[in-house]
Amino acid sequence: MRRLRLTGVLSVLTLTACSPTFNWRELRPEGAPLQALMPCKPETADRTVPLGGAPTVLHMHSCKAGGLTFALAWADVPDAAAVPAALIDWQRAALAAIRVDPALQGDPSHRWAATVAGSTLAQGITAQGIDPQGQPVQSRAVYFARGSQVFQAAMYGAAPSDEVSSTFFDGLKLP
Repeated sequence: MRRLRLTGVLSVLTLTACSPTFNWRELRPEGAPLQALMPCKPETADRTVPLGGAPTVLHMHSCKAGGLTFALAWADVPDAAAVPAALIDWQRAALAAIRVDPALQGDPSHRWAATVAGSTLAQGITAQGIDPQGQPVQSRAVYFARGSQVFQAAMYGAAPSDEVSSTFFDGLKLP
């Protein structure tokens, strides 16, 4: 009887180990010198958006895990001098997408000290907004750059834990 219970407990542990909520994996997107950790297998998409005053191809990877959406995107800006303006445009568009007043972009209380190894510029933003379904959503994102490439890593959802947030953002590197 004791062996049967032990076998049952081991079976349950094995099954839960095979299906974790956050199954962290390394992502090295093609065309970008970026290394990241994603908690699930991301879907990919490309689309052209106005960024820094010019139509720009935005490359995206995103997935959902644990009630959160994780997104990683990047683009090549034609002129490295336009990188700061492109990052500001991108931040405004992201805040507008979750119905946050664009004036909050400059509010220091919505900033966090973001760092990304290998980046020349990094800025973190947090905001409380409304998702497309009309539900409250928290956003935590970092916008960063190296050369003429600009990047965004973001999490959206109900209050993400500090552990999940740290794993996602600390996994960003530009080797």
